Amino acid sequence: MASDLELKAKEAFVEDHFELAVELLTQAIDLDPKISTLFADRAQANIKLNNFTEAVADANKAIELDPSLSKAYMRKGIACMKLEEYQTAKTALETGASLAEDKSRFVNLIKECEKLIAEESYTIPTQEKSTAQDAIPQDVQLQDLAEKPIVAVAKPKYRHEFYQKPEEVVVTIFAKGVSKESITVEFGEQILSVKIDVPGEDSYVLQNRLFGKIVPSSCRYEVLSTKIEIRLAKAESIHWKSLEFTTETTVAPRAIVSSVTGTQRPTYPSSKPKRVDWDKLEAQVKKEEKDENLDGDAALNKFFREIYQDADEDTRRAMKKSFVESNGTVLSTNWKEVGTKKVEGSPPDGMELKKWEY
Repeated sequence: MASDLELKAKEAFVEDHFELAVELLTQAIDLDPKISTLFADRAQANIKLNNFTEAVADANKAIELDPSLSKAYMRKGIACMKLEEYQTAKTALETGASLAEDKSRFVNLIKECEKLIAEESYTIPTQEKSTAQDAIPQDVQLQDLAEKPIVAVAKPKYRHEFYQKPEEVVVTIFAKGVSKESITVEFGEQILSVKIDVPGEDSYVLQNRLFGKIVPSSCRYEVLSTKIEIRLAKAESIHWKSLEFTTETTVAPRAIVSSVTGTQRPTYPSSKPKRVDWDKLEAQVKKEEKDENLDGDAALNKFFREIYQDADEDTRRAMKKSFVESNGTVLSTNWKEVGTKKVEGSPPDGMELKKWEY
């Protein structure tokens, strides 16, 4: 049943088996695709696997099924932040905060979004024009200036960046509000060509010889409201040191692995000068998850597991025996007390004890 798969998925998540959690939740969704919490939980597991686009899709589905599910907005906010869609992330987090009883988790992330939005919109002030006397030192002749003209480097119209997986490279061009008809994307054996023609504006062209070869027939792109997401299928599972081809004779490309061990974390090269400390953010989220208030079977299972994992053998035997024989209504840690007799059930006041039905 979907509930059994959901419980197993939560146990896998607690043990950091995120791929297994995604697989189990997918099976549960196939059995009952109308449960919003399944999509919200799969979104969180996808975040742990750095599948941020998939996490946003799952969070959106959870919100569609249950617009009052605050944790779905939390998942969407975190995934959008990692995709650097800070305004979208802020909107989702603000909505989630209005629905959540504990708003502190949302408030901290909203502040982080506002900070990043401010940094992203910051522009360097244009320097005032200098007078001819100030601009030309006395020991420099006019003919020298004529021989060495000053070239102004234009800032790209749209910012772009990329990150990679073992099998593909994902290029994101942050072009907000551009229609699909204005965009042309072409793939070559080692070429990516992107052209954006917006009426009344100068054309934007991104044409790179890529670091490695790709499979054009397997490449694809998607035009979203705030960006263009391009997925390049690698011809070889090697690590790209950059998006563009380079002639540098450095260490040979190494095979990229899907799992990250130790303290090593994946990096996502970008044209932005400052990056977010995702390790710090993830540690904060993990702590909040640990402190998250659960209810029902999930809370009971977590409580049982926390006591059980640090207990001695007699305590564990007592816990198992008392819990099973009492039909889940008694949990004793005293083996001397429960080891020689059957533990009778003790339901709460006003409730009737019934045996488990399988």
